[in-house]
Amino acid sequence: MKMSNRLIILLILGVLLFLMGYRGYNWSLDHYEYMTIGQVTGDIANDREAKIAALKCMSCHTYTQRDGFFLQFAEKDYTSPYNLAVSSDNRRLFVTGQESNALYIVDLASDRIISKIPVGDYPHSVAVSRDGQKAYVTNQWSNSVSVVDVDNGTAGKTIKTGGGPAGLVLDHDEEFLYVANTYTSDISVIDLNQGVESKRLRAGNYPTGINISPDGRQVLAVSQRSVLVEYRDPPKTEITVIDAGTRRVRQRIHFEEAHIMEKVDFSPSGDLAFTTLVRPKNLVPAVQVESGWMMTFALGVISLETGSMYQLPLDEPNMFYADPFDVRITPDGKQAFISHSGGDYISVLDIDKVREVIQQIDEGLILNAENDLMLSEAYITKRIPTGSNPKGMVMSPDGNRLYIAERLTDRIGVLNTQTLELERMITMSSADQQALLRRGQQLFNNSGRTFQNQYSCYSCHPNDHEDGLTYDMDFYPGEDLSNVQTLRELAGTSPFKWNGNNVSIYMQCGMRFSTFVTRTEAFSPEDLNALVGYITSQIQHPPNLYRGPGEELTEAQRRGKELFERTRTNDGRMIAEIDQCITCHPPPHFTDRLKHDVGTATDRDNHTEFLTPHLNNIYESAPYLHDGRANTLEELWTIYNDDDLHGVANDMTKDQLNDLIEYLLSIGSAEYYK
Repeated sequence: MKMSNRLIILLILGVLLFLMGYRGYNWSLDHYEYMTIGQVTGDIANDREAKIAALKCMSCHTYTQRDGFFLQFAEKDYTSPYNLAVSSDNRRLFVTGQESNALYIVDLASDRIISKIPVGDYPHSVAVSRDGQKAYVTNQWSNSVSVVDVDNGTAGKTIKTGGGPAGLVLDHDEEFLYVANTYTSDISVIDLNQGVESKRLRAGNYPTGINISPDGRQVLAVSQRSVLVEYRDPPKTEITVIDAGTRRVRQRIHFEEAHIMEKVDFSPSGDLAFTTLVRPKNLVPAVQVESGWMMTFALGVISLETGSMYQLPLDEPNMFYADPFDVRITPDGKQAFISHSGGDYISVLDIDKVREVIQQIDEGLILNAENDLMLSEAYITKRIPTGSNPKGMVMSPDGNRLYIAERLTDRIGVLNTQTLELERMITMSSADQQALLRRGQQLFNNSGRTFQNQYSCYSCHPNDHEDGLTYDMDFYPGEDLSNVQTLRELAGTSPFKWNGNNVSIYMQCGMRFSTFVTRTEAFSPEDLNALVGYITSQIQHPPNLYRGPGEELTEAQRRGKELFERTRTNDGRMIAEIDQCITCHPPPHFTDRLKHDVGTATDRDNHTEFLTPHLNNIYESAPYLHDGRANTLEELWTIYNDDDLHGVANDMTKDQLNDLIEYLLSIGSAEYYK
């Protein structure tokens, strides 16, 4: 009898476990389809079990957390070469390692790394003195320049700059160093004799590239982001012209309907300046992507003699060459080389042909040149494939070799400028370039998954952030406008999009992404795992400019925090909980991850509720609101909050509003608030 009871109990337990397992298994399949819209195509598209096996639950629940335990085993020691300089005797190559926080010195006779010199966080660019004794490295996340003693292989003095120093250039006497500060949108002029910043000049929005004319008389700085323009006006991006003699800004000129200028170079005669740029079609409905109207890529040319400006297409009618980054001109002024960091190509341009096209534009023989994609046939002579994500380049002093930083393959390509063939590769690290998260990083920066290779994720999210533009995402002009949001620190902030319709990054980057944005086949499960893993675990905010880690709030910021958390108005009335700032914006991400109607919808929106955005490093993300109507934080309450639906603020004095904004500017990475 006892044996029979035991058998019955075991049988019941077995049935229960089976039912629980079956139910749990089916729940996992339902969960998968909910989170991804059943993201898988091909032979297994209708096989639920095959789908979940392909997607691999462990990838989603392991690599998508910034502080996940298993993440440490997925991360590798990459160099990620970003920008280059070469010694005047062509014996040494200097390479900034963006992910290793180091400057590398390579012996070009043996192609060996002879020095790895620790510098600051996120090194961007490097300049070398003519005698080769000193190198200067910008540390974008440390707000400084490291002065490197080349022979000793050490970084000695550190010079403070503005926020986010990027490109840099020495003046001809090597007495002053000009540094483009991306995050504070200014130029540091560093007195090298004194070893300090002597002045700071206002520049365009997010300057990154800077160079000095061959005669040493003027310095040009180009910017990534458009200056703030009137609502629904096309972007307009500044080139800042500095007089190197007086070290003052002499002129501000703008490329219209263009942005993301990364680098600048000059013809040897100094009559022309060249820059890379992107021509976004953000005022046109995104469905036009199939007609080639999402964005195009161009060479910007500035005549320094006449002041005329030209935008010459780098694309072809049925093929696009995404995210041009660097431009380099040969010493004889005959050829230009452009690295396409999103397309993994180098374009070679005939400068004499460029001059002919410019003359025809001036004579009225070529109209609407910036949009004529067939025009590139006139001056582009060759496309040279590279490794993943080619970024900075440098020409050898004799002009015979071009060195190319292949950022996401940890290599330096060496191109023969006479034969236009890649001669050899210099390997910067032995880390696995096909590991999961590295593969995701490569996919993020590559345009190969979009219709006709039109753009990469980077194209709208430069530096893993956002481009400051509002795109028309509907079929009808001016409807369902969407201000691009940052991708930094997304883990734990779902759902996504302004309408909150995407419950996961898998959904955001999966089927909906391919259907509405890229117009191509969706990512394979393996690639989607890699891309989502990279986005959610690797992308961080840079240090906050208004309050460093561990720093106390200023008096103004403290008063602003009290206003942010207040429960009563100035005259003592209770503020309903839903109308208190902190209710919808609680730390650490300062979002409740819910949708609300805050009175900012227009008659062109197809819904009135919008997902609460997070506020970490909000100062980097102008313009504001779902459609980018507010150019500043002040406008959120002074123009677009008449009825106090977006937090009770109409009782605040001007000083109180200033304090509130000072506090908002000080909100840094979510890591500070955990």
